[in-house]
Amino acid sequence: MTVTHHVRVHRSEENLAREDQLAWKIAEVAADPVEVDQDVADMIINRIIDNASVAAASLTRGPINAARAQAFSHPVSTGGIGATVFGAALDHRTSPEWAAWANGVAVRELDYHDTFLAAEYSHPGDNIPPILAVAQHVQADGRALLRGIATGYEIQMDLVRAICLHRHKIDHVAHLGPSAAAGIGTLLGLDVETIYQAVGQGLHTTTATRQSRKGEISTWKAHAPAFAGKLAVEAVDRAMRGQTSPAPIYEGEDGVIAWMLDGKDAAYEVPLPAAGEAKRAILDSYTKEHSAEYQAQAWIDLARKLGTENPALRDPANIESIVLHTSHHTHYVIGSGANDPQKYDPTASRETLDHSIPYIFAVALQDGGWHHVDSYAPERAGREDTVALWHRITTAEDAEWTRRYHSEDPDVKAFGGRVEFRLTDGTTVVDEIAVADAHPLGARPFARENYIAKFRLLAEPVLEAAEIERFLELVQRLPELTAAEVGELSIIARPGLLEGADAPKGLF
Repeated sequence: MTVTHHVRVHRSEENLAREDQLAWKIAEVAADPVEVDQDVADMIINRIIDNASVAAASLTRGPINAARAQAFSHPVSTGGIGATVFGAALDHRTSPEWAAWANGVAVRELDYHDTFLAAEYSHPGDNIPPILAVAQHVQADGRALLRGIATGYEIQMDLVRAICLHRHKIDHVAHLGPSAAAGIGTLLGLDVETIYQAVGQGLHTTTATRQSRKGEISTWKAHAPAFAGKLAVEAVDRAMRGQTSPAPIYEGEDGVIAWMLDGKDAAYEVPLPAAGEAKRAILDSYTKEHSAEYQAQAWIDLARKLGTENPALRDPANIESIVLHTSHHTHYVIGSGANDPQKYDPTASRETLDHSIPYIFAVALQDGGWHHVDSYAPERAGREDTVALWHRITTAEDAEWTRRYHSEDPDVKAFGGRVEFRLTDGTTVVDEIAVADAHPLGARPFARENYIAKFRLLAEPVLEAAEIERFLELVQRLPELTAAEVGELSIIARPGLLEGADAPKGLF
């Protein structure tokens, strides 16, 4: 059964024992040799496919070109055989922390992989690049990789259930540094003490402000989780060499909770698996059918439904106003409540439009769907009728949708809301949606065939047919893969594709 740990700030003179610290409890979970349940293993396979899908679609985008060039500026480090980088030949390797960096950027660039939202929000698939990179470097087998990824998901999602970061303008990757370090610890079979030190460093080095997701959003949005993964690899390396970390990192009077989160009087209830309990958190997460912020997924589905059923709603001449009644988070982060004029700017960056639900709803309504490239194209954002419709859309916080957003009951938890169209003829159109169609409780929940279809859709323009089949055959045998086969868990771009990509020069 799950054990809930009471976590509060302690004065230095209280001398909180390390066995009572959250970082130690996390390390105990990571060191627990429990096996991975079959349904969890199946879902891990799905998410590796999902990561490869969105990485394939990103292979020639600017941030990925830069990150890949940085990675290959560094040779394979000692102590292993190095790790693969998405798009490159399997024998073209780099040091694992740099592979974690390059692959992490590729996975996050399109904001198109899995998500988990609770007290905080997260993309727990961000754990896979650093854990896989280390597995390839040390020649771990598929079973070890499975166990490491299960831990990464478990720890990040349990922290997300309990500890809110965004309220204090701390970026959500502060939960990823500890989880990736813990997952690598599980993969390597490290002892509790070593993992404890790595978790502490993983947190200490990955706390940053949320300005990366505010205003004119930059390319750093894709780099932030990759940076956390890279730092997690380095934290494990230091801990394995006997180096120690600030402690208590969460509970100390000058620690993260006291000065970055809820303050010296704060307390959190953090759920973690009990000793011997299987790590099943991944089953509570959900992926994206559409390349957009997760809170936009259900709204895209509702918009395409309404626009298809009633094409008159697509014409701004018929619309007086559109109000999306939704959760606090959706209103203030990707809605008009953010008070970011960039969210209504047709010249805004792709990253900014991805965080504008008024824009996303307008385009999905008019187009009857969403495309990971075309829906963000400058000519699409600048279309006159779209801009007119877009500027008639606002959001409003609704207490009931906020309650459902924060509910811990999966049958109640919701990420959508209610839309109200006020038409120029005085009539109204009202509809609502709770969860995205692809959500486990949605109209068309994602299953293995959907993950494979998503991979084929995104990979076909950049991978050869034989490479698509090679990867799919290999990944679906994950639990039984040899160390050599784990080393082949990557995707190779079509000949000449990366040679034509701009590889900017830097310091390295």
